[in-house]
Amino acid sequence: MSRRTPTALRRRLTSIRLSLILLALVPGVTLAVIWAVTTTQMLSEGLTLRSQTELSRSTGAMGTEAALALQQERSLSAAWLAAPHGSRAALDAQRAKTDSAVAQLVDQADVIKRAPARIRDRMYSVVASVGSLEYYRDQVDHPTDITAGQAVDQYTAIIDDQVHAFQELSQVDDGDLTSQAGPLVALEHAAELVSQEDAQLTLAWPSGHLDDATWNRFAQLVHARRWLVEDQIVPSLEGSTKTRTERILQSAQWHALQTVEDQVLAARVTSGSHGMALPDARKRWSTAMARLSDQYATLIREQTALLLDRSAERSDGLLIKAGFLSAAGLAALLLCVGMSWRITRSLSRRLGGLRAATLGLAQDRLPDVVARLDRGEKVDVESATPPLDYGDDELGQVAQAFNTAQRTAVHTAVELADTRRGFQKVILGIARQSQNLVNLQLSKLDALERRHQDPDVLQGLYELDSTASQLRRYEENLVIISGERPRRHWSEPVSLVDILRSAVGEVAEYQRVEVHTDEDVYLSPPAVADVIHLLAELIDNATVYSPAPSPVGVRAAVVAKGLAIEIEDRGLGMSEDDYAQLNAQLATPPQFDVVALADDLRLGMFVVARLATRHGIGVTLRPSPYGGTTAIVLVPDDIVVRRSPSPRKMPPAEAGRGPGPLGAGPSAAPSTEAAAPGETAPLPRRVPQTSLAAELREDAGPAEEDAGRDEFTADRAASSLAGFQRGTSLARDDAPWEPDDRKEPDQEEAVARFGPGAHARAVGPPVSSTPPADRS
Repeated sequence: MSRRTPTALRRRLTSIRLSLILLALVPGVTLAVIWAVTTTQMLSEGLTLRSQTELSRSTGAMGTEAALALQQERSLSAAWLAAPHGSRAALDAQRAKTDSAVAQLVDQADVIKRAPARIRDRMYSVVASVGSLEYYRDQVDHPTDITAGQAVDQYTAIIDDQVHAFQELSQVDDGDLTSQAGPLVALEHAAELVSQEDAQLTLAWPSGHLDDATWNRFAQLVHARRWLVEDQIVPSLEGSTKTRTERILQSAQWHALQTVEDQVLAARVTSGSHGMALPDARKRWSTAMARLSDQYATLIREQTALLLDRSAERSDGLLIKAGFLSAAGLAALLLCVGMSWRITRSLSRRLGGLRAATLGLAQDRLPDVVARLDRGEKVDVESATPPLDYGDDELGQVAQAFNTAQRTAVHTAVELADTRRGFQKVILGIARQSQNLVNLQLSKLDALERRHQDPDVLQGLYELDSTASQLRRYEENLVIISGERPRRHWSEPVSLVDILRSAVGEVAEYQRVEVHTDEDVYLSPPAVADVIHLLAELIDNATVYSPAPSPVGVRAAVVAKGLAIEIEDRGLGMSEDDYAQLNAQLATPPQFDVVALADDLRLGMFVVARLATRHGIGVTLRPSPYGGTTAIVLVPDDIVVRRSPSPRKMPPAEAGRGPGPLGAGPSAAPSTEAAAPGETAPLPRRVPQTSLAAELREDAGPAEEDAGRDEFTADRAASSLAGFQRGTSLARDDAPWEPDDRKEPDQEEAVARFGPGAHARAVGPPVSSTPPADRS
């Protein structure tokens, strides 16, 4: 499995679709986190406030009841300590009430355990102090270890712990509730100070005097309570609570209480060294204190309950608000995510459509248009380029630019196809006109060859004949480039030998070509002209790119998949890349490209590829053992005919021409005995396999070789060059030959045309051949 490179990962991360997804995902995730944090915080605040409210209701309120009960018990205990011989009924009843309030507080141990640390420590201190309450009561009943003042101070310590615990409970997470609880805590503290004053005076009333320490402590209590009431409680109270507090402060009992306090404070100035004498105001103090204690207790209980209800409402409000805001935030989040996702999908879909349209043009429509144009079909630019409509935004402008680009591309392709077709028509017209002239020239050359018997003249005519045949091949190249077929065609199968002869006959340096074959096979008529042309191109290419006088070998043999023809030269060869490039061009149907046909090699390869593709012929180039190139032509089995065609008589001009240097297979060779003057020459013998370039050098006997070195007669010219004419004649566009309408030439006509001995070749058994091409 391949490992992804950082570049590939960066490319993937920078895709437009992923960017759009991230663009929608990042705000959505951010909003989701904000919503989750806000909802959690609000719910946490609401739940925390509810928990604090429940804790205050279960411990704070009960602690307040216990503190009020302890204050009352402390006052009665001080009265008992001051006059131990009185009635205990009131003290015992109050102790029972105190035990009940303390028991309710102690029962909240599990709640206290779950409370915050600062509150838990205070409440544990209260619970621990009330645990020593029985000991203090025993000292009140039977004072042995501590004094009466110390016993009263123990009650004060327990109540102080409870007041401080209540103060801690009032410190909630809601600032408004905390500020509202402040005056209530101060009011409870002021009530405790008044209760301590009462305990001090209760202990001193029986003796009628206060010592300095007790007076100083009393004075501190008075001044502290007055500061709390005047500077802390009254200014901070609001509403009905303030009204009720002011009513208490303006009552007669409060004034009586303050009057007694002032009298006690003033007693130090008038008293001597034996202590400060208390005013005779015990009854007035006790009456006012009883009334004020009840009012204080009622006010504290009501304000505590009111504050707890307010805290519960606030916690419920916070929870409801948190739930509502959470639901609204969730809806807004879902709406935002939905809209972002919809917009992202819309952009992604539009971009995907534009991408698909672009790829469709590049991979489907434009190649299809080009293919249709190559087939010669007419293409409507408007129907081939359907416009894309993506609105008027930036993406729509890109689509409009793409519409213009694709319309321009298709229009350009159509114009190029029209230009190419026009160019092909011009080439085809020129080629057809040139073909007509070349065919006319070949017909006249043929007539001149039949008319003259001078060796020099015949040699010149044959060279012109070969040159004209090459020129016709070049003209046929232009026809093939134009996409048309040459006009030469046959009506019956043609033997392999005659096809090879015709191909060699169209090559300029035919003398260097050596053909070796003994296959007696034929090719079907539709493929004859194209196979001749294909072989002629390859053979001509081999002669051009190999040094003279090195031979060019042509071999043919039947193989499992058809007929294999090898053309081997001894040139310099090519590189492996050049072989691969040319073989790739030969394996695929080539397209017309003027630039690609700039040199003759590419022109020949183009023609070979066109002809090979037309008939399913395989052409492969590879290095030759001699250092040159070997071209292997594999003719498919479906165009190879293995049965002999029906025998037909050749026209005299064709039958009398031996293969000479251009044929292969069955050929006519000179006789090994010289013919006497006036006698009929012997029949030419058959050579099943030979080298066509060496046929002129075939073993003809010493006498003929010596004679040949002395002079070049018309008879020898006719004998040696007849094959050349036969090969070129097969490649011509001659009129169809009808054997029943033509007569065989007599001896005088043959001798007159080709010299002595020609009559035997003209009237002897015809060499296996094929009729000339039919005129199209």
